This record gives sequence, C-alpha cells and structure tokens, in this order.
Amino acid sequence: MHVAYPELRLLIRDGAPSELLEGLLKGEHDLILTQLPVHSTDVEVVRLMREPLLLAVALDHPLAGKSQAVDKDLRGESILVLSNRFTLHTQIAQLSQDIGASLRSEYEGTSLDALRQMTAMNMGVTFLPALYARSEVTNSAGDVALVPYREGHFFRHIGLVSRKASGDQKSFKIMADLIRSVAKKRFKGLVHVEA
Repeated sequence: MHVAYPELRLLIRDGAPSELLEGLLKGEHDLILTQLPVHSTDVEVVRLMREPLLLAVALDHPLAGKSQAVDKDLRGESILVLSNRFTLHTQIAQLSQDIGASLRSEYEGTSLDALRQMTAMNMGVTFLPALYARSEVTNSAGDVALVPYREGHFFRHIGLVSRKASGDQKSFKIMADLIRSVAKKRFKGLVHVEA
C-alpha cells in the first residue's frame, strides 16, 4: 500500500474481533480486517478470501502421520480453542458439537501461539489458519504436525468491514482490491481470493 500510495498513513491495531468491531462502531477505527461473519446492521462487509483451517496435533498423536483427517477421526477428541472473544471460537465450538468432539473450554487460548503450544504438549488438538501455520509451523522443526481436514473444505472467511455511515467507501474498496491482489500474488494456492 505504501508503494501505491506513499502519502497514506496507516495506524494498525491488533485485537480480538469483538473488541475491534466495538471500536469500529464507536468510530475509533475506520475499518477492520477480520474473520466473518460480523453481526451488525451498521456495517458494510467486503469479502476478501477464504483461508483453510488445518488440524494441528502433537507430533506423537495418532493423526500426525495421516495425509487427511475426516470428522470420524476427531470423534471423542479434546479440541483446544481461542476464547469466545474470537470468531474462530464459535466456528470450532459448532464443529466440535456437530462431530462429537469435546471443546476444552477450561484451556481456552488467548492466541494462536498459545493454542499451538498447548497442542504440542498433548493437551488436545486444535485448528490453525493456513497463513499462521505457514509462518509459524515449519515441517522440519515444528512442534506440531499439520493435517489437512475435510479435504481442504474447512475455511474461515476474512473480510474488510467499515461503518455504513463512513463517507470513504471508495478508499475502502481500493484497499480491499489491494489486499486481494497481494493475496493472489503472495499466497496463491494457500488462500482462496473472493471477488
């Protein structure tokens, strides 16, 4: 973005999606990049991409050597999840209920790093977004094994969200197009860009 718009000044904050949405609605943020869905009638949502979620298991877990995991593999497993401040929590909680796995809510993580480390200690299994896994889990020295799940059809949806009342929708569309362009070039085959 700085190459395309050198005068643009970005102030970036990281946080739980629920807190970022609250800040957006209060006018503290102009837009947020977050997992969808976002539940508010006061926002505009631009879908950007689908990011696969990969099953992460301890290196000595029976599923560690599988080339693919399916629902029946997880039946009865303890699944580690982020706190309910994160959209991913709701998605994984629903999956756990649907497939007969148990959610380890007494061990909720505060970050993907925490989930990965708890998984490495055999406290349960978890799901990690593909972009995170690519940057933080290496095949040769990783502390967890990554297993594709549901033949690559288990995703989280990522979008750009702004207030409907914001007058700068044109700029937000430009930003969305730039994000898609970078995702297509740098993460081809890893994420699925949506039009």
